[in-house]
Amino acid sequence: MFANIRTILKDIGSILVILGVLMYTLIGVAFVFNELYVVKFVVFTGIAVLALGLSLMHYFRDAKESEYKHAMVCAALVWLIVPAFSSLLLILIEDMSPLDSFFEAMSGWTGTGLTMIAHPSSLTYTMQFWRSLMQWVGGVGVIVLMLSILARPGTGAYALYKAEAREERIKPSVISTVRMTWWIYLLLTSIGILLFFYAGMSPWEAINHAMTAIGTGGFTVTDRSMATYNNFLIELAVIPMMVLGAIPFLVHYRVLKGKLNSYLKDTQCKAFVVVLTFLLVLLFAANYSIYGDATNCLRYSSFQLISGLTCTGFQTTSVRDWSTDGLIIMCVSMIIGGGMGSTAGGVKLIRAVITFKWITWSLRRNFLPPRALISVKLGDRILEKEEIVKIVSESSLIISLWFIFLLVGICVLSATVGPQFPLEAVMFEVASAQGNVGLSIGITNAGLSYIGKIMLILNMWIGRLEIIPVLMLLRALVKGFHPI
Repeated sequence: MFANIRTILKDIGSILVILGVLMYTLIGVAFVFNELYVVKFVVFTGIAVLALGLSLMHYFRDAKESEYKHAMVCAALVWLIVPAFSSLLLILIEDMSPLDSFFEAMSGWTGTGLTMIAHPSSLTYTMQFWRSLMQWVGGVGVIVLMLSILARPGTGAYALYKAEAREERIKPSVISTVRMTWWIYLLLTSIGILLFFYAGMSPWEAINHAMTAIGTGGFTVTDRSMATYNNFLIELAVIPMMVLGAIPFLVHYRVLKGKLNSYLKDTQCKAFVVVLTFLLVLLFAANYSIYGDATNCLRYSSFQLISGLTCTGFQTTSVRDWSTDGLIIMCVSMIIGGGMGSTAGGVKLIRAVITFKWITWSLRRNFLPPRALISVKLGDRILEKEEIVKIVSESSLIISLWFIFLLVGICVLSATVGPQFPLEAVMFEVASAQGNVGLSIGITNAGLSYIGKIMLILNMWIGRLEIIPVLMLLRALVKGFHPI
């Protein structure tokens, strides 16, 4: 039992070291904007985090290599511990309450974008950048960052990589995969900065918004998200960056290697276009009476829908006055989410594709003779019955658990907010939290009860980890580490 704990603590120590180093990047921002009074808080917090991380790495340096069960528990704990330490800066510098600061940090690291801060523009530049940095790093994953810097070859690296809801391999090894992922991420972020600057943002706004757009996070340095600008050109610049963030890194890699048609051939990219087109037609019809003309209806509906489907959370208009039909359509988009292997949340497009193919496969079997051989094509793969059943069972497990926790969140939040908000509004807020989206109907604010805040924190945590690591942690706490 203790040997298992040693392994987990060693990995947590490595991640805390990375977190401490990230904190020290804020000192440069503080000097640039002459916010020198925050330096002492950053230095103090950074030293504490680094000291704890290095101590854990030193004392448990002889711990055995991580297995899958260790990695899953480690991932679940890390996504609680890292936001907890990150929230200290918000407490010390912005004088936020512990619960609100933890909510903000959890929203940041999970790439959700729901916020307890009514006026982000009033924050210090240092904390504006900290919020953006959390979402930028969190988009790929703090464990992935640790693996790319503190190279950990072997099966333990793959276990940690997989535990953070990632399985795709760009390169043969996990270490080379995560490093290539970061190079692609840096390139896309740089493109976003230039695009936003030339669209009309200031350099500071362009940097922060590019980080949170490609990370599909949704934090902004403005008070009303993208509605602050009311600029159609900026909206046109933001949309492709949100979409790029929701596309798997493997597809980006193929395009950069010269296979330019990969965006058109990839299964999840094609599914994104189909789902977006179908939902946009429905949302346009639901919202037309609200906006009164086709141009504004298409402009605002399409932006919010893309923001929801990519799990980014930028807003150009308030959705509180939308019809029940419009809110439900948005809930569907936030639940589906972006591509597997991207920075987006939700249940993922590939699982939606698998579910659709399973339904059509099952219907075909009912109309054909029992001995008929029916295969299913998934991308370039031809799947036989055994493979279909295996893939569908794995997807069904995640989707089923996802909806169970979604229902729990809806019940708790509905009881918390009372009759002030209708059921569809509560569904919208919980789907936004668990889908790691960040679109809000107005429920999420500093005045929300502590029970509501804790429930949404749990929804964000569960959504980011895709549930299984959370269940593994609970099992380990109850029964200890036993063969699974």
